[in-house]
Amino acid sequence: MNNLNRLLSYTGIVTFVTFFPCCRDVRLERDLPGAGILEAFVNEFNANDTESVVNHIPNAVAAEWMGKNVPLFECPDMDIEKAYYFRWWTYRKHIKNTPDGFVITEFLPQVSWSKKHNTINCPAGHHFYEGRWIHNNTYLDDYARFYFGKGGDPGGVTKVYSNWITDGIYARFLVNGDRDFVTGLLDSLISNHDNWRKDRAGGNDWQKSRKLSNGLYWQIDSWEGGEFSIGGNGIRPMINSYIYSGAMAVGNIAALAGRKETAKKYFDEAAELRKLVQENLWDPDDCFFKTLRHKDVRTDQYMNDAAELCEPGRLVRVKELFGYVPWYFNLPDAGKGYEKAWRYLTDSSYFAAPAGPTVPERNHPNFYVNNAGCMWCGASWPFTTSMTLNAMANLLNNYDQDFVDRNDYFKLLRTYAKSHSKGRADGSIVSWIDESLNPFTGEWIPTEGTPPRGKDYNHSTFCDLVITGLAGLRPRADNILEISPLIPTDNWEYFCLGNVLYHGKLITIVWDRTGEKYGIGKGLRVYLDGNEIGKRRDIGCLKINL
Repeated sequence: MNNLNRLLSYTGIVTFVTFFPCCRDVRLERDLPGAGILEAFVNEFNANDTESVVNHIPNAVAAEWMGKNVPLFECPDMDIEKAYYFRWWTYRKHIKNTPDGFVITEFLPQVSWSKKHNTINCPAGHHFYEGRWIHNNTYLDDYARFYFGKGGDPGGVTKVYSNWITDGIYARFLVNGDRDFVTGLLDSLISNHDNWRKDRAGGNDWQKSRKLSNGLYWQIDSWEGGEFSIGGNGIRPMINSYIYSGAMAVGNIAALAGRKETAKKYFDEAAELRKLVQENLWDPDDCFFKTLRHKDVRTDQYMNDAAELCEPGRLVRVKELFGYVPWYFNLPDAGKGYEKAWRYLTDSSYFAAPAGPTVPERNHPNFYVNNAGCMWCGASWPFTTSMTLNAMANLLNNYDQDFVDRNDYFKLLRTYAKSHSKGRADGSIVSWIDESLNPFTGEWIPTEGTPPRGKDYNHSTFCDLVITGLAGLRPRADNILEISPLIPTDNWEYFCLGNVLYHGKLITIVWDRTGEKYGIGKGLRVYLDGNEIGKRRDIGCLKINL
């Protein structure tokens, strides 16, 4: 069995390469028994785990479930490879079967601020982006219906935490191509989107309309999952980017449904919000998107000791990783100078740190690394690290700039992968994901509870970053298969991403620099349902008609 066979045998089903003497093409065949490293990884994860909360898929069947449901990945970097399978192993822990169908949780233990079935909508965008590659559609179909399928909010109060659920649901459509499902949610998605502009029952500040008279949206930092931030409350880049993405997603889904006027309405809304964000939240002196104070947004009751105080009408004097979120949704106009913001990401005076990017810039006087969870004034958070990597992949694919390159993407992804570990008292090191970590030591910041609530925390992505960024499968609504890997430019010898269910077809992407790893020739090759459909000798963009 060659190395390609090993990769594609994880599930107990081997995919092997056969050369036909009468044809130059390579075909990948299936259906031979085998075993691979997935089982070895899962055995290790299971052995080091105390399974205190068991949802739909217990540890005992994790390897079988993963083999049937997730894309398989191999590369020369063991840290990335191991983190990739660890994150699928943790994600399936959060798939919960309820009387309302399947939902995805953020925390495994019950937390007091969750809603029905221990759900919290703040990370749901991450859940859809990561989970969209799972072969079984039932989990995320049910999860989408839980929020939007029964009248538009059966699952809880969606207008508290900022979120990008609508965009996440559309992003999933780009992978599975299920037009009927996503258009069937349209009216509920519209209702959800429009309700951000309305007051809700009660008189508290967080129940008021999030839209201000200037056309922008405000938020309390805690309700963006960014508690105790230096930027604090106000007109924040995150919520405005989320609302923009929601308008774009509604417009795209309406277009799929043939509702042209509705589509135009929300595309126009998105265009106006893009304009306002660039005019109001961009600091031309610092070249960064920032939080804007506003006279109608209270700060006295909700601001924290770390927050920087400034008068209404002023941008805060701190750069925070949240300022890269607009690129997660391709919001900034290309070629207008906004790309300059990315020069700070790799600078150790600002965000770069040995174990992960800091949320605020390191040179701000209010910067400090906390010793307790849920503080964003200095720690590194997988939540924002994964959003920044997604945004960087969009920047590298969709913008012309020279501030960061694919080597920077790989370096940050590898740092993120290496952070997925924790030292135990006995000296052993186990795979781990939690809420936040010290960006200088790599130690995870403890959270309360026994077991700690942050163990196997589901508020970020990793697998999606490998698939869409590193391996370069760029989901689209049309029938073009676009592959644009972001592997490093020098001596990365190989990778293979297989068992990818995309638009109802099985996709395999293979890179072999010398042709010696897999024995199918040099370069980048792409297979659809076992047949080679595209190739090139070097790393670059491939666009193939399906």
